[in-house]
Amino acid sequence: MKIVQEFTDKFAIGLSMLCAIHCLLLPLLLVTLPSFGVLQLQNEAFHFWMLAAVIPTSIYALTMGCKKHQRYRLLSWGISGLILMLIAVFFGHDIAGESGEKVLTLLGAILVVIAHWGNFRRCQQHKNCTH
Repeated sequence: MKIVQEFTDKFAIGLSMLCAIHCLLLPLLLVTLPSFGVLQLQNEAFHFWMLAAVIPTSIYALTMGCKKHQRYRLLSWGISGLILMLIAVFFGHDIAGESGEKVLTLLGAILVVIAHWGNFRRCQQHKNCTH
């Protein structure tokens, strides 16, 4: 069980970082390399499918880790980040415009990464997480 929880923490960190990189670098890539526009990475479907992968992975990893080390604050940080990312995908552009949507996504991704990093570190240090 520990291996699955560690993998899902690392996977969720990677997905959240990919969201952040996507938000920060995609506009620059589309301007400098117009052929990237063919990939449709700016499409809203990309955000939706990223969330479809991040949400279950994050909830599983954080829940399993928090059951072991009893640091539920990490779970609340992760869920807060996921909520910000959901708001960004479904309402961000309408509420705060394109820039606000990016800010919400980045803040959400940062919270998710912090939660998973803390979860991973706690499980590495906590004796009950080795079972």
